Amino acid sequence: MIEPVKHISKNYGIDRSWTLEVYERTRGYQAARKALSMEPAKIIDEMKAANIRGRGGAGFPMGIKWSFMRPHPTKPAYLVVNADEGEPGTHKDRTIMELDPHRLLEGCMIGMYAYIYVRDELHLSKKRLWDAIHELRAKGYLGKRPFGLKDYPLEIHVQTGAGAYICGEETALLNSLEGRRGEPRLKPPFPAQVGAFGCPTTVNNVESIASAGLALMMGGAEFSKLSRLHEVGDGGCRLYGVNGHVEKGLVVELPCGPSINELIAMAGGVSKGRKVKGVIPGGSSCPVLTPDEVFHMPDEKSPLHKYHGMKVFDVPMGVDTMRIAGTMLGTCCITVIAEGTCMVRAAHNLARFYKHESCGQCTPCREGTGWIERIFEKIETGHGDLGELNEVSDIASNIIGNTICAFGDGAALPMLGFVRKFRKEFEQHVKDKRCPFNGSIL
Repeated sequence: MIEPVKHISKNYGIDRSWTLEVYERTRGYQAARKALSMEPAKIIDEMKAANIRGRGGAGFPMGIKWSFMRPHPTKPAYLVVNADEGEPGTHKDRTIMELDPHRLLEGCMIGMYAYIYVRDELHLSKKRLWDAIHELRAKGYLGKRPFGLKDYPLEIHVQTGAGAYICGEETALLNSLEGRRGEPRLKPPFPAQVGAFGCPTTVNNVESIASAGLALMMGGAEFSKLSRLHEVGDGGCRLYGVNGHVEKGLVVELPCGPSINELIAMAGGVSKGRKVKGVIPGGSSCPVLTPDEVFHMPDEKSPLHKYHGMKVFDVPMGVDTMRIAGTMLGTCCITVIAEGTCMVRAAHNLARFYKHESCGQCTPCREGTGWIERIFEKIETGHGDLGELNEVSDIASNIIGNTICAFGDGAALPMLGFVRKFRKEFEQHVKDKRCPFNGSIL
């Protein structure tokens, strides 16, 4: 059984853990001071060695992303922290901002001049971040000469979003940050060349940036070795969330690579002693997995071959293992769905969300998400037919890969997963012209 660790969450549970006084008692800001004495290339090397795969959902290596930045002769460079956290089922970044905001701010200082884009509804997160920034300014840790060590102007700002899920996409976030409509941008140019206010910009997730100080102080390679999946370049430790039909929802810090079954056990098992019907592994855009699925990696040369033939729920959760399983790791906040749940209603619930949150810029996404939602509503209420059910696959396939950003894929892939894995349940709704579960999610 995998055991919890205390690195990112070291200060969770300590009285007034969000204050500078507490953070400095636990070696806070030593990494930022160290970074100010290092060459940027050396910092990036440590981040590469740490194998921090993006903690916001995409899983792109943070060190490589940082290496894309190039100094501009006249323009400043920015770090933008994506704290939107609008993915249904995701609830771990806010714990960093509320319980240990200085850990995030220290990561920002290592990445330098920063904007933190926070979802409007996260009022406590915004307050704690601003209070922490004021503490840093009062002590001279921010400003023209950080810590009094170096003439390197450094500021951190908190920018409130308006609660639009699409602004979790990095270029839509940048548009919103600049006061524009929250719509994704065409790429290229990429943010590393033309980002916030036309300047070179790196966009990273809250937890990714909060991990930077740990990796720098521990040493990138040593940080990476904390993971069960270090050998496949998925390093360190990270926060995992569990919600849905479990005895107790939680956020826990673990070495990268716990299994789904281990996470469910940590949450006290499935509520009311029921069996698992499905698990969404990392936020609603990740296709659902079922307990009878088997992991396929027949290539004996692959380091993941040792998991070949195992049940997917027993395989370490990583960026690559979940991709091979036909889903995504996403944000590592799993949603457990118990037996007795109407999967048609669950799919319809998510389809409504994606229809509402589509920015409408791309026709396949704007029209396709609404079309799927209407079909699911008809099936759920006993007015659908098999012809319309068969259309879902075509509609979703025409969304995937045909939009400016990944929102369309994130909306379509889960719908395909529900229909393919619970086809008989959808067909039963059509045949009986009613919901056999009385339309209830228990």
